Amino acid sequence: DIVRINLAVKNKTLVQNQTLKDAAERAIKGNGRIHLCGLVSDGGVHSHIEHLFALITAIKELKVPKLFIHFFGDGRDTSPTSGVGYLQQLIDYVNKEKYGEISTIVGRYYAMDRDKRWERIRVAYDALLGGIGEKASIDKAIDVIKGRYAKDETDEFLKPIILNDEGRIKENDTVIFFDYRADRMREITESIGMERYKDLKSELPHPKNLQVIGMTQYKVDFPFPALFPPASHVNVLAEALANNKVTQFHCAETEKYAHVTFFFNGGVEKQFENEERCLVPSPKVATYDLLPPMSSAGVADKMVEQINAKKHPFVMCNFAPPDMVGHTGVYEAAVKACEATDVAIGRIYEACKANGYVMMVTADHGNAEQMMAPDGSKHTAHTCNKVPFTCSSDKFKFKAKLPDREMALCDVAPTVLHIMGLPIPKEMDGCSLVEG
Repeated sequence: DIVRINLAVKNKTLVQNQTLKDAAERAIKGNGRIHLCGLVSDGGVHSHIEHLFALITAIKELKVPKLFIHFFGDGRDTSPTSGVGYLQQLIDYVNKEKYGEISTIVGRYYAMDRDKRWERIRVAYDALLGGIGEKASIDKAIDVIKGRYAKDETDEFLKPIILNDEGRIKENDTVIFFDYRADRMREITESIGMERYKDLKSELPHPKNLQVIGMTQYKVDFPFPALFPPASHVNVLAEALANNKVTQFHCAETEKYAHVTFFFNGGVEKQFENEERCLVPSPKVATYDLLPPMSSAGVADKMVEQINAKKHPFVMCNFAPPDMVGHTGVYEAAVKACEATDVAIGRIYEACKANGYVMMVTADHGNAEQMMAPDGSKHTAHTCNKVPFTCSSDKFKFKAKLPDREMALCDVAPTVLHIMGLPIPKEMDGCSLVEG
């Protein structure tokens, strides 16, 4: 998705996007109001500030009278106190374009929950719709945030700051969410665009006739359109296994469940034939440094149970602690998170060894291996450091290097299929790392 969006931004073709044009036409014929909501940073994990800038320009060119911007603080995929810099960039861009009003500031902890903590979503909902939060003018917003920093309230956890009353989401408005990653947009979008708001127990009346649009498709059964509908991913690993009649088991705790289902299956909700799924609840704590092992033991329990049963030739899981606790920036907690994950992997390894399974371990990004920034501050963001890819079996000889490029994540699936003795689909552009 990010590649398609980046191309549209680079080529300045967002203004030609039919869904955006339809939204602009609806606004112009109606009350003239569009809202942009999302994570404002250059972290590049869930969103990108350049996409927001491009949308502001496109909506201006489409001649929508009023644009309101709702700033979700990051501090998780970026430095915890970098938000004032991104806010200043946004202020400067709005001033340059002479278009748009920044209306709300709220941390992603509230606006981007994915663990059904509806009390968190309610904080963002009440701010966006009802203006519930600390009132400030736009010229004082940065000072307000710096004051929050002094009290250890960083970008991720910013309680709502309301910059104008006119910018509340109201009846007949159009609301566009510009995050491209789906998992942390689902709760807030279904709360504003569907009946889920009833679970929030908010005292606010829900506005009628709202139009909600996502940057991408956040869930297949959501009724609202996307600026960039899903592209087809054919013969990803899970589908290749299903096509070869191989049964499979996918397991994770709540925080990473989307990663072993929606993301692992190629960005679709589809559950393939003979695919079994298991969700282990994540612990209900405010932040995961308070319980660093999270539910790693529970995930290991389910994996060991499946391996011992020998029901599925392919079993996989995702361990959340190194990432989720790494995001807190608390070094001691991250150490405990990695230790707990190591214990869990060890249990799975012993089960694999006892039952004739080959275990492979990898990751798709770093985090906990770097807990401190060069200036000594907490490092809470993902890293692009190289990740391990290890195999428990000595029956296979692995290539030392590839002739024309570095080994990459695209090589994992072909390697898995090679080890399982299955054909590698032509759609996979990686290669097996096993010799022969």
